[in-house]
Amino acid sequence: MRRGLPLLGLLALGQCSNEPSGRATLDTALVDLELQSVSPATVLVGSTLVVTGDAFVDDPWGESTLVLDGEIDTGTDTDGRIVRLPARFVDFTRLEVDLDRDAIDLLSDGDSAVFEGTAQIEVRSTVDGRLYRSAASEIEFTVAKTLVPQLVLLTPSSVIFPNEPLEVAGDGILLGDEGTSYAILDGCFTRSDASECMATPSAAVAIEPATSQSRTEGVFAFEPRVAGIEPGRFEGTVSFVNEHSGGDLVSSPATPVTWDLVEPALYGVDTTAASLGRYVTIEGAGFLGGDAQGDTVLRFDGIFTPDLSGVPVELNELLFPEFVGGRQVRYVVNEEDGLAAAVNDVRTEAGLFEGLVTPIIAYEGAEVEGSATALAFRLEPVRQVVWVNFTPAYKEGLRAFGLRAVDSRIRARAVEVINRDFATLNLEVREARPDDFALFAEVDIGGRDPNGLGLLGYDNTPGKDTDNRRLYDRIGGTNAQTQEDGFPGYGGVFIESLFGYSEHPGELAEPVRPDVRFDLLFDPFRPDAGGQPVLAADLASDLPQVDPTQCPVATTSRPEQLACAVHALGTLVGSTISHELGHSLGLADPYGPSIHNEGDQDDRLMDADRPFEERAELEGAGPSRFCIEEYEYLRQTLPSSEPFDVTPRAPCF
Repeated sequence: MRRGLPLLGLLALGQCSNEPSGRATLDTALVDLELQSVSPATVLVGSTLVVTGDAFVDDPWGESTLVLDGEIDTGTDTDGRIVRLPARFVDFTRLEVDLDRDAIDLLSDGDSAVFEGTAQIEVRSTVDGRLYRSAASEIEFTVAKTLVPQLVLLTPSSVIFPNEPLEVAGDGILLGDEGTSYAILDGCFTRSDASECMATPSAAVAIEPATSQSRTEGVFAFEPRVAGIEPGRFEGTVSFVNEHSGGDLVSSPATPVTWDLVEPALYGVDTTAASLGRYVTIEGAGFLGGDAQGDTVLRFDGIFTPDLSGVPVELNELLFPEFVGGRQVRYVVNEEDGLAAAVNDVRTEAGLFEGLVTPIIAYEGAEVEGSATALAFRLEPVRQVVWVNFTPAYKEGLRAFGLRAVDSRIRARAVEVINRDFATLNLEVREARPDDFALFAEVDIGGRDPNGLGLLGYDNTPGKDTDNRRLYDRIGGTNAQTQEDGFPGYGGVFIESLFGYSEHPGELAEPVRPDVRFDLLFDPFRPDAGGQPVLAADLASDLPQVDPTQCPVATTSRPEQLACAVHALGTLVGSTISHELGHSLGLADPYGPSIHNEGDQDDRLMDADRPFEERAELEGAGPSRFCIEEYEYLRQTLPSSEPFDVTPRAPCF
């Protein structure tokens, strides 16, 4: 659904209560509650215990508690106790427990100690009021007052670059809110064009743990504030200090070091082809930026040869990449800089950039130029990358269907439908947040409609995006601009609104167009309709292949019923996502005022009110498709090298 739908049409879809109570007699989401591990092995004030497992739930579905049952050994005495600590939901496989002073006192009586025993996760469900417990797992960890940095520098003597990440290994690195571990550098620096070693001010550089839970490996950067950026030799010492959150300082002995500082260098790029909004990640060494300050510029001397004309265009441009780290920067293909100016249209033109790229770094008035390196990458037509973000609210929404256990299968079918709907168009669907594109669209799939209108989906992006000039629309969250003009602010796809097709939606939705086929599909699993939710036992073997035209199946076979339900729900979700994506790409009427297709014809994806059997593709209905004029528009907007799809399509007008 899209801004512009008459308010009466919105209200007809009804409102939903946000209260989860009374929706089930058994919280099947917690039946498979599992605890797998608790880390790190050493904790102190400010530590965060990371609990991994499965079937964790978020508010408002339950309150989670980590229960530690064991003995505290202080070296002189032992004391048995049970400690209960609130656990914070991160995702369905991870909880976190913050250890403040009070929690540490419970685990150690305020002294250093070893806690040995078992750990369990308890969840008080707000769905059925019951207390669920995982199986107990044996654990042992040390509770410390302070940590000594027992670290060894892995490269005490070598050739390095400005801002070089230098590795340390050993033990005792502070994590998160425990405090900060530092490398303390003292010494002098001899520039390559001088003979005197000039004293450098003592510098404390933070050590970054290799992972969020690693006390044994980390890196610190040879930041430009230590000795500048010009070539030369640093001679001195490195010692390590832990500055705890309470202010305690614990240090280690100093280690002699000698490093020869050289100019920045380029090694290569991560891709041979890129399009508008994509990162071209450049690997090298000696890059500046970020908290260490300084700047990195890339000078490109080369040519662009378009595929269409084959006539090279000479380029001499400065590029300003995004700093990632001392060994990596990334350039975003855009429509504003000198490279873009050399191209007729960055969105549609293809060709080859090739030439020499020279890194230039600057810090506090000093500038150093590295050696030129030959690099090349192709420019390709615009590609719309779409992140379909299946939120925790979506997964919790599946519990109302009794289908939470088949989440992955429903997602797979939804993505299959989207890919089919956008086949032969330059659009790519991702289930993980893209890290190779700066510009990408996002569609949030949730549970209930936060607008309280019972919408199946709603594109809350600001205004019609004709020709898809924006590549970064977010269909989801809240958009203040749409709220200001009186339209609903929350966007996305809302799976619980589908219960409007049920003849007995209960508290889940108001009836929209009740269809007995909806209940035939989902009642066998709906807990509020007396059905049996899907559990792990139902998935011991693969689901059978079913003919969707025969769904709902006239059978008592639970596997076949489940296969039909998965296919139908995945199709409903995927088709709704495709519809909302169509809106964000400028449809249904990109150059006119209409929001949806006019009239009423079969199998048109951008119709305002498609019947249930078409949406779910039951009994031979569907699939819905972009009508012919819409498809032709999308082929122009998202040009593809794939052949034109000649599948018959309904006219738009």
